[in-house]
Amino acid sequence: MDNPYSVPLRAVMNEFALTLLTDDIEIDNKNLTEPNINRPALQLAGFFDYFDADRLQVIGMVEYTYLDKLNDNFRQENLRRIFEHRIPGVVLCRGLKLFPEMPCYAKKYDVPIFGTESSTSDFISEIIRWMKTQLAPRIRVHGVLLDIYGVGILIMGDSGVGKSETALELIKRGHRFIADDAVEIRRVSQETLVGNCPENIRYFLELRGIGIIDVKQMFGVQSIKETQSIDLVIKLELWDSARQYNRVGEVDEYMDILGNRVMCHAIPIRPGRSLAIICESAAINHRQKKMGYNAAKVLIERTEQQYKF
Repeated sequence: MDNPYSVPLRAVMNEFALTLLTDDIEIDNKNLTEPNINRPALQLAGFFDYFDADRLQVIGMVEYTYLDKLNDNFRQENLRRIFEHRIPGVVLCRGLKLFPEMPCYAKKYDVPIFGTESSTSDFISEIIRWMKTQLAPRIRVHGVLLDIYGVGILIMGDSGVGKSETALELIKRGHRFIADDAVEIRRVSQETLVGNCPENIRYFLELRGIGIIDVKQMFGVQSIKETQSIDLVIKLELWDSARQYNRVGEVDEYMDILGNRVMCHAIPIRPGRSLAIICESAAINHRQKKMGYNAAKVLIERTEQQYKF
């Protein structure tokens, strides 16, 4: 299935400080839709089966040295066939120079060529990581996202349940704020979800009775972050005496977000409960579990040992 998202080629050029080596080719109307990169290897030898022409093509020292050792006619023919596929662009790493025929093919087939001083492996690893984030599947959810002790916590719940007020208390306690109301979540891998905030409401927090506050201006740059991985979901809900809440925590509960399972806690709200401290405790407990310590299991094991005959 085609990727519904795209990244402007100019944005890639600006992000990685690429030099446009073909000034006569317009790039503002060109986009990338494939997060992976291709280093043409067999294609330079004339084999084009399964050639993915939607990917940005990267030429490093190995490919360049191979091309340089070919006779002119063979090199020109294979380069022509690569450009003929209307690839989105070519990047020459390590400051490598253009072969004489490359600008001609670039102009004929409207393919821009870029240059970078970065090593090939460094450039590829960084651009793939960045592109996977930019082109990741995404959804927008109603909630608040914070970084609490390095744990990305998404606070969810019905409107008016106290999410923003809890976030404000956590910000005052030194934790970092990412998004309020609308949290855009991207699935960058099978294990990782990354959340951020739409640009137009970034760093704004809504408090009923007061209105909108600017967290960055009020609490300083140390109180905010642009993005954060989502490690834990806390659902705030009004206390329901008929519901059985998890009291020991021996069984973890999860929530599905874009096909990824994220640990989830349902927190009942009653007068006198400090939701900020509860969220902090949930973050610390989550870190302990990641490090191999599970308090619930330890308690159960101690109890079993005590009553073991």
